[in-house]
Amino acid sequence: MGKACPIDRVRVYALSIPLRKPFEHAAQVRAAADPVVLEIELADGTVGYGETLPRPYVTGETVGGVVASIEDTFIEELLTFRPGTFPEALERIDALPSVDEQGETILAARAAVELALLDAYSRHFKRPVEEAVSWLGLPGLGRPGSLEKVRYSGVLSGRTERLAFRARLMRWYGLRDFKLKVGYDDDEQRVRETVRGLKRVLGRTATLRLDANGAWTGGQAIERLSAWDDVPISTVEQPLARGQEEELPRLKRMVPVKIMHDESLVSMSDAERLLEMGVADAFNIRLAKNGGFLACLRLAHFARKHGILYQLGCMVGETSILSAAGRHFLDNVPGVSFAEGSYGPFLLKGDVVERPVRFGYGGKPRPLDGFGWGIEVKRELLERHTAGEVLEFPL
Repeated sequence: MGKACPIDRVRVYALSIPLRKPFEHAAQVRAAADPVVLEIELADGTVGYGETLPRPYVTGETVGGVVASIEDTFIEELLTFRPGTFPEALERIDALPSVDEQGETILAARAAVELALLDAYSRHFKRPVEEAVSWLGLPGLGRPGSLEKVRYSGVLSGRTERLAFRARLMRWYGLRDFKLKVGYDDDEQRVRETVRGLKRVLGRTATLRLDANGAWTGGQAIERLSAWDDVPISTVEQPLARGQEEELPRLKRMVPVKIMHDESLVSMSDAERLLEMGVADAFNIRLAKNGGFLACLRLAHFARKHGILYQLGCMVGETSILSAAGRHFLDNVPGVSFAEGSYGPFLLKGDVVERPVRFGYGGKPRPLDGFGWGIEVKRELLERHTAGEVLEFPL
């Protein structure tokens, strides 16, 4: 058994990083990214980083709420962290709470804490993060994962009249998978413009997914999807708002579409309920939404076991910390159908590393080596992008 290594201090950075262009979907218009980054420094000086992007319409959490959860719930948990081995660290990390004392969901906050602990203790014990996969004991997961096969998607949003042009630009960069944001009054024009931009490749070498972010009613979903029966749509993400899942069986009876769950899929209990209802066609698994790396591995295993399509999703404005953690997910989860994120400087005007993690030509990802998440976060960059004061908690 190794020497126990407690945590020396925790720092919390609430960032504000401008986007190169405002990003719009049916639930939000965003001009800046607002990630919360957690820095955990161990007693021997080893530092690990985690990140989350809370969304009130997803988990009910806000930036302020995440910071409060770290201070009120997780700092007390971290006070007793003294693992002597990496498996001991994994056991404690896996036991982190997903709800607070009031029973409120704190999955976004948990994701930041979990990712920072995995990064720190992987580096401290010099054991790769991938050992967490075998430690969980989930059959079918592990290398080789999807990294060599999956490609990152292009996401189309914003003004309708620019969609065909933007789709062509993404095609010229070699992207083959596309997601269109819908949920607007002019959805018919949005879909047709996108199809025009993908002509000759859509349904052959290119795929198209729709994402309504819960903006449609049941009637609107049936009407609009029926009008696009000539369009090869791979999946329709979150057609109805969370809480309206009881309407989904009727939607599936009326329109033969695959429904991908995002806001409706926050916890494992959500996954089990959707499966019982017979509407679990596809899952959008997101590290910041679903509670971190370990929880997402469990969701992917659940999906594989039950024949559910699954993708790695992202929150708009993720820095290279979440992008790097997503690479490790892809590297250890086979069968991922689509991947989102790793936009780096395509989307953000700043980052927390000197060489941002982003996909290459054709949406191709590259593996990240080394311990932890395989990136070197710069504290000076964190401080440069911090909105307000850096919060520090000596332990």
